[in-house]
Amino acid sequence: MKTRSRSAVQVRSAVLTAVAVFVSTPISASAGQGSPPQTPQVQNQPAQNPAPDLKSPGFQEFSDRVQKYVQLHKSVEATLPKLKATNEPELIVAHQKMLARKIKAVRAHTKRGDIFTPAAKEDFVKAISSEFQGPQAPHAKATIKQGAPLMKVHLHVNEIYPESIPYTSVPPTMLQKLPKLPEEVAYRAVSSDLVLLDVKANLVVDYLAGILPVEAQNGQ
Repeated sequence: MKTRSRSAVQVRSAVLTAVAVFVSTPISASAGQGSPPQTPQVQNQPAQNPAPDLKSPGFQEFSDRVQKYVQLHKSVEATLPKLKATNEPELIVAHQKMLARKIKAVRAHTKRGDIFTPAAKEDFVKAISSEFQGPQAPHAKATIKQGAPLMKVHLHVNEIYPESIPYTSVPPTMLQKLPKLPEEVAYRAVSSDLVLLDVKANLVVDYLAGILPVEAQNGQ
């Protein structure tokens, strides 16, 4: 009887061992399949030019002086007879020249740099440099090149913009990097100069000389 009992125990142990091995094998395999995938390594992206700070002291000083000029513009314009809607260009030009003449008289002692101050110029240089060095550079140069390439332009602050000198609008992507202007004034690109123009009086309010890349004007 003892021999039979020992044999039965041995057989039972062997069966349990085989079952344990059979069960443990798929569990370990499934555990390997369910392991989390390795995270791929991310390559470092090339550094991009930082966006200009429109709240920087230089830009704030520029915006404050532009607002003062606009207040002057409005006060002078209020003294003129109101221009009614008309299709006669002579009347429009006459009103424009009268407005320019009166603004010039009030700003008789103004000079270049009164609005584009040194601090403002520093911020404009940074913003424009980033515009012509980033991925949008080809589009910016294409927009600037729409004007005739002028190698020698002599502008004067507080003078009527010469009819013989063409200008182009500033690229939209650049405008996003520059302080927003009231409707009375606008940025204009003239050769390598950035001009602040009184659009109603056709008057050069101020300008930054040589700030636009020359190659953008020469078609390069």
